[in-house]
Amino acid sequence: MPKISKILLLSVSVVLVLAVFLGINSSGVNAATDDQDGAYKQINVYSEVLRHIQTDYVEVPDIPDVTDGALRGLLESLDSDSSYLTAADYKTYKEDKGGKAQVGINVSKRWGYATVVSVVPGSPADKANLNDGDIIEAIGDQDTRNISLAMIRMMLEGQPGSELSLAVVRPRKAIPDKVTMTRTLVSEPAVGETMYENASILYLKPIILDHEHVQQIESKLKGMQKAGNKKILIDLRDVAAGENSEAIRLANLLLKSGTITTLEGQKVEKQVFSADASKAINTTAPAVVLVNRGTAGPAEIVAAALMDNHRAEVVGERTFGEGSQQKTFELPDGAALILSVAKYESPSGKKLEDEGVTPGVLVASNIEDNEPIDEDAAVPESKQPETKKPSVSVDEQLNRALDLLKQKAA
Repeated sequence: MPKISKILLLSVSVVLVLAVFLGINSSGVNAATDDQDGAYKQINVYSEVLRHIQTDYVEVPDIPDVTDGALRGLLESLDSDSSYLTAADYKTYKEDKGGKAQVGINVSKRWGYATVVSVVPGSPADKANLNDGDIIEAIGDQDTRNISLAMIRMMLEGQPGSELSLAVVRPRKAIPDKVTMTRTLVSEPAVGETMYENASILYLKPIILDHEHVQQIESKLKGMQKAGNKKILIDLRDVAAGENSEAIRLANLLLKSGTITTLEGQKVEKQVFSADASKAINTTAPAVVLVNRGTAGPAEIVAAALMDNHRAEVVGERTFGEGSQQKTFELPDGAALILSVAKYESPSGKKLEDEGVTPGVLVASNIEDNEPIDEDAAVPESKQPETKKPSVSVDEQLNRALDLLKQKAA
């Protein structure tokens, strides 16, 4: 392909993406704002960069690869949930039916790499000692920097019994660990229930906020008076999966009135989700919510709603920061954009995707990362060090939450 044709190919690809952002349609260009004018001017900059890449780079570049990388980076610079899929990737994405075996991790993207948001207790990932914040550098021999989030999530799935190999970068360790797990049909355990302070405090621990688990919480809240419980502690630490509609329902169980969350985008009309008194179960019992860096998505909606409405105190660490609505745009060449078109906001107006939820009572996790190993020591590949979950005798976050509830009058 002649050089000028290659440059035009990449330029057209960039323009196509900009067209989606700027609202260009088949009938022409809408009235441009100052911001749009600035974006159009950037096209000249892109063209100049491409010209230098094509003519001055150390070797003749693979233009399709350069194009894919540029477009992927463009989308991921917006937020972790926006992705660019090549034509081949999009075909695979559309054919995927889901429901495959997994290893029990929720992932997003941070710093360009796939990042562990949370781990399902008892799953292969839990047994392999994966933790919140671990970076997945590679899946097999593929660097996650070069893979969209949508495809990363698909690659983690597979047939039951199949193996998944990851290169995992852990805190305070320079060299990635090679971790191999066997995919299995992971099932989330039922909502955990514990009684504290002579059964006066009802502690509830969901793993996911789907219909089944929120229904379990509802049943337990309804049975509080019969059991003699007077206070509520909901542990949303490491809860990163579920449905936003179920999160809204859960928050409503404890709220008689007020805004739970809002959803709004440039072209998505603002939706306000308010508490319905008829759906509330317990709006007066003292309540505390536990969160950490593995709290994401639906769980953040719950925590923000209860905190901003002064219904519950939130204890723990700043949450992960995820909460947007995506739309897929198909491109003429068979590729596609998965673009965040709206974001959820807390009642106080903070975008969860951008800011997460900062607890009113900050308590750092005392679950220490694995101690660093001597990187210079020679360790035979056949005798990799066994990974074990760090032992923790005291849960400082839980204890602080219990102390707060003890001080509250029932």
